[in-house]
Amino acid sequence: MWIHAECFFSLFFLASAALSGANIEEFDDHWQKKAEEALARSRAAYHPDPEAITNNFNKAVHLAVSQARNSTRRALRSVRGNKFKGTCVATNPIDRCWRCQKNWMNHRKKLATCAKGFGRNAMGGKNGELYVVTDPSDDDLVNPRYGTLRWGAIQDRPLWIVFARDMIIRLSEELMINSNKTIDGRGANVHIAFGAQITIQFVHNVIIHGIHIHDIKPGSGGIIRDSPQHFGIRTKSDGDGISIYGSSDIWIDHCSLRNCADGLIDAIEGSTAITISNCHLTHHNDVLLFGASDSNENDSIMQVTVAFNHFGKGLVQRMPRCRWGFFHIVNNDYTQWLMYAIGGSQHPTIISQGNRFVAPRMLFSKEV
Repeated sequence: MWIHAECFFSLFFLASAALSGANIEEFDDHWQKKAEEALARSRAAYHPDPEAITNNFNKAVHLAVSQARNSTRRALRSVRGNKFKGTCVATNPIDRCWRCQKNWMNHRKKLATCAKGFGRNAMGGKNGELYVVTDPSDDDLVNPRYGTLRWGAIQDRPLWIVFARDMIIRLSEELMINSNKTIDGRGANVHIAFGAQITIQFVHNVIIHGIHIHDIKPGSGGIIRDSPQHFGIRTKSDGDGISIYGSSDIWIDHCSLRNCADGLIDAIEGSTAITISNCHLTHHNDVLLFGASDSNENDSIMQVTVAFNHFGKGLVQRMPRCRWGFFHIVNNDYTQWLMYAIGGSQHPTIISQGNRFVAPRMLFSKEV
């Protein structure tokens, strides 16, 4: 019993510490419970042999290349519905899992089986029903209307969220994503832009796929609902594209991100089991931050895969910036930068593998 009590005290202490910087104005029972549960899930999601995961990832890459007859071309069926004539020769194992299927739109949830790396167990809303976003507005933070993205994102049950048509969604304040959600932008041109950020806080099992995220501003805070049973006062949000805070089993894939007030994607406060793949990142200073502080040992359980991304024009630094944890940075394309590409402190383990670096002409910017 002493061991159990000690573990509970440790989780309670860590949860209390996590809440201190969580943009939560009032640390009520709801948030205290969510923090404790999330930290326990993050510890359970931590893999004691991370190199086994990186080896499995590499085997999947080699198998996909072999199946595509060693072609390096990406002749893929368009997600916009245009006809493609010929054999799909995707050499990316994530894309090959779903994108070569002619009828992928009728089997959207197949995507949930395609994650690789540390975020491989992210099922999102696979076990839930489809929810269609028909209304791009975001003008009620406490009682969002059915048909809006906010209504679907905060539900307690699993949902696979899709979009009825092309749309631009300007978030009035940060969008709180609940557990067991997939936000699937395939088949529509969906932009989350010119407003507040996406927040993944003290939750698990989230997939965000095929969304354009750009020109994100800090939110002012206020009364915001995060579940059907709870709303509360949030303080000012940072203006990240996507903020991952104390969460686990997260997969961000085929998203385009640029020009946000803070980071494009930040993962902090004991977040783990994350894959960021096939994304296009441009025109930004602080790109990816994994671990916010040299003093926060909670992030020692952080395990992140960064794969098949294009770090494109106008980037400065943090591709990614790593602290404490274990990071597989693999098969990414780096097209110049201003300060540095990959960096770390507080003894992270970083495996940089199969990446292409096109360094800038400035001599002092050629270091990793």
